[in-house]
Formats: sequence, C-alpha cells, structure tokens
Amino acid sequence: MAEYNFLDLLQPAAEYDSASYVVVPVPFDGTSTWIKGADRGPDAIINASSQLELYDIETGIEAWKRGIHTMDFSPEISSPEECVSLVSEKTARIIQAGKIPVILGGEHTVAIGSAWAAADAYSGLTVLQLDAHGDLRQSYQGSRFNHACVMARIREKTPIIQAGIRSLAPEEVPEIDRNRMFTARDIHYSGETWIGRLLPLLTEHVYITLDLDVFDPSCVPATGTPEPGGLGWYEVTALLRAVAEHSRIVGFDIVELCPNGHHASEFLAAKLVYKIITYREEHTDGKTGTA
Repeated sequence: MAEYNFLDLLQPAAEYDSASYVVVPVPFDGTSTWIKGADRGPDAIINASSQLELYDIETGIEAWKRGIHTMDFSPEISSPEECVSLVSEKTARIIQAGKIPVILGGEHTVAIGSAWAAADAYSGLTVLQLDAHGDLRQSYQGSRFNHACVMARIREKTPIIQAGIRSLAPEEVPEIDRNRMFTARDIHYSGETWIGRLLPLLTEHVYITLDLDVFDPSCVPATGTPEPGGLGWYEVTALLRAVAEHSRIVGFDIVELCPNGHHASEFLAAKLVYKIITYREEHTDGKTGTA
C-alpha cells in the first residue's frame, strides 16, 4: 500500500472534495503467470512520483493545480472476481462524484472493474487498450478473470481498440478485429499515420487501459511479461495526446509494473500517469463530460 500522495502533494491540492482526479492503488497480483510482484507496483509508482517536476514542458501546464487525491485502498482480496467487484464499486463512486478515476495496478485484471464501471456510467464508451498482448482468451488457468482474459471481459460490455499488440495465443486469433487492432509492427512501419487511422474509431468518451509492457523492454524492463519490439515513449505519448484532443478521457489505469530495482521503469510509469492527466487538462479544460 502506498504511503504517500501521488506527486507528494499536500492539502489542499490532495484533498478529495476539491480534487478533479482520484488515484486508486490496487495492489493485486493473483493471476500473474510468469514474474510475480505487480502488487508492489502502485506503491513504487506513487513513491517515484514524488520526484516528478510539476511543470510540463510540452504543454506548459501545471495539472496538479486541478487537485489529485490519492485514496487509501488496501482491502484483502481473495480472488480476481472479488478484485473486479471491489474496483468496479470504487470506480463507480468516483465517477458519480464527478471525478476522474486513475487506477494503479497491480495486475491487468484490476482494469476489468474500472472499465466496467466507466461503461456503465458513459453510454457509447470506447476502451482503448495499449498492451503487448491481446488479452482475449475466454478463460485461462481455470479463470475467466485471469489477466490474460481482460479484454475479452471488457469487450462484453463495450467496444475496444487495441494498440501495440505483438503477442497472441492461437485461440485469440479468431477473436481479434483487425480493423480495431494496431500491432506494434504496423505502428513501427507506418510512422504517425496509424494515429490518424485510430482516432476516427474513438467515440466521445474514452477509457484508457495501459499495460506497461506496451513499451519496449529497453524502456520498461520492470514488467511481468516483457515482449521485444514494443513502443517508445514518444509513440505512446503522441497517441495519448491525440486521444485527449479528439475525445474525452473519463478514466484510465496503468498496470503491470513489476518493481525489480529498475527505478527508471517506476519513474516512467509515474510520469505517464501525470502526462495523461496533463493532456486531459490541456484539451478538455478539466471537464468530466456527461453520461
């Protein structure tokens, strides 16, 4: 469980009632299948965030002034199903309060609950997935809520778009929509034209789920299932800024940081959280939209 507020903010900037954003650490790692430790990810991200500069050079914005509250959330979670239920309930309350949920995993399963809550709150929602893996298995290792099944569960509620994919199981291939999947290889060889093809697929309201293994392992080695050939910092942030300009980001999660002593991974994850908040402030003026 995190000991500090995101960005090490003090009151009143970190006060819940006045905050536009609510950070929810979810230290759950119940179904990871290779390297364990994602439960330590939220704490590592929040600790690293204390070293971030609060002024963003790219946009000229100090987004922290909109208020970022870090929630004390450390329940005993006994199963992935319970994780989904608890996160969904917590996210729904944040949205109902007119705030933007920022979910920090933990393994990717936590995103099912937050994406489901956003889909219930916003009609016509699109979920944008940035990930190395398709996560479209119907079941894995006896569970429909395994981290390898995340997008299959989310797609049951609302349409998805996938970007950065470069690893699929054979049983996932019939499940993919090639018109809504942008593989890492396609992105690499198409320059920035891929963003122009992706944006028209988005609806007014967008929820972003971002598995840190979307990045190449040279950028983020501290993740449980690294895949070669991933995206770089500027490819990811160019997409996120374009999404914020085109649509209204109503929530997001950053998942699958597996701390292993590579502090640059933790810092990148923290900066990515602040970048998404900053891009949203730049292009939507902090408005939450209407369901």
